[in-house]
Amino acid sequence: MNQQHQAEHLFYGSFAEEYHLLIRVCPPAAEMSRRVGEFVGHWHRPETQGPLALLELGSGTGITTNILLHNRPDAHILSVDNAPAMLSQAREHLAGPIATGRLEFREIDALGALQSLPAASMDIVASAYTLHNFLCGHRHQVLAEILRVLKPGGLFVNGDRYALDDPAQHLGNIQEEIRGYFRVFLGEMNRPDLLEQWVTHILSDESEEHVMRFTPALDEMAALGFAQPDVPHRDGGNALVTAVKPWR
Repeated sequence: MNQQHQAEHLFYGSFAEEYHLLIRVCPPAAEMSRRVGEFVGHWHRPETQGPLALLELGSGTGITTNILLHNRPDAHILSVDNAPAMLSQAREHLAGPIATGRLEFREIDALGALQSLPAASMDIVASAYTLHNFLCGHRHQVLAEILRVLKPGGLFVNGDRYALDDPAQHLGNIQEEIRGYFRVFLGEMNRPDLLEQWVTHILSDESEEHVMRFTPALDEMAALGFAQPDVPHRDGGNALVTAVKPWR
């Protein structure tokens, strides 16, 4: 299989175990999780019966999951991630909703999870800071599968890193983000091990086989067949992108 079409295991060890530090080094990430949850909460689904079926791609430590639970009390959420260390934290934080049956965590990569689901089985597919981690070819397959599993009229919402179209402006944003890593991990915490892991990770994010550029990303979604693309919020290289599956 072509490397561009493979899932990667990027979140492990101390990087995954202390991923909550994302809030300190990248405050827009927490804001984007909130916006994903609020957008989902205000969305009026097509007239269907029974609980709303929501798939979250990339459980992480459960931050976005918790916001989705709060904003959609009518939803059953299936949340997937292929990082055991992250899922362990998420399951601990959200033991209550698991026990009541509102929430299920599954250890599986996003593409595998999507491929295991029937067509037109989900009202919503939501994600925050997950898709940018994928290799470009793999991401294309994930997007195609999202469209397949959504019900007609169903919603896709993604809060994520979208590289600015202006290369110089985008580079300036990345440089400022890396300076923040040095301030937190060296200046405040004296953790050069974490600094090394976070810098390595962002360099991977910014490589040509990974980077999710804003305009090409929206064009790719339109070409796959998503309808009503919108960007309700954007903050530099972070954007909330939404679209729906057309009625056919």
